Amino acid sequence: MISSVRGTVLSAVGGSVIIDVGGIGYAVQVTPEHSLALRVGDQALIHTSLIVREDSLSLFGFETAEQLHVFELLTGVTGVGPKSALGVLSVLGPGQIAAAVAAEDDKAFRAVSGIGPKTAKLIVLSLTGKLIVTAPVEQAVAIPATGDSVVVALVGLGWSEKIAVQAVSDVLSTHPDAEAAPVQTVLRLALAQLGPAQHSTSSRTAGARS
Repeated sequence: MISSVRGTVLSAVGGSVIIDVGGIGYAVQVTPEHSLALRVGDQALIHTSLIVREDSLSLFGFETAEQLHVFELLTGVTGVGPKSALGVLSVLGPGQIAAAVAAEDDKAFRAVSGIGPKTAKLIVLSLTGKLIVTAPVEQAVAIPATGDSVVVALVGLGWSEKIAVQAVSDVLSTHPDAEAAPVQTVLRLALAQLGPAQHSTSSRTAGARS
């Protein structure tokens, strides 16, 4: 098992890089974003997963151990091969994937080329309870830990931080018992309050900013 490679970048084109490790060039498939971040001649550490097939050995690489972990979870889902899993991580970061799973939002995965409706639902079902949203979010108002996690999830789904904080604050004030409820329950309440029309607007705004 090759869990990582460290060496000199010999080539970085498209979704493939070649790393020289002790005179041996390892071809590693990566996301386009990762490839663009690497420069020929630089030293690089890539976390890898070795996929063994009857007629091939393929290395898939990632910048962080967290991305590698999510990749391995995705490849464990029926209908999701390594290339499809890499495609998911090319579009969504680990935090966004965790947020989509927590919200049971299979639409986020259907937006990835090669992932159909059935597979998208299987991803959400299979990954439920296996991912934790950990990205920090700066808040304008103080809310409980449960609400904080929901804010992070909403931001990961494309809402602005201001709107997410306000939505969670409204839910907690409207439903006094929500503070002690599971994150997923509060997230559903917040999404129901925000509504699909506002979500679409927020996503377009986020896209325009990026």
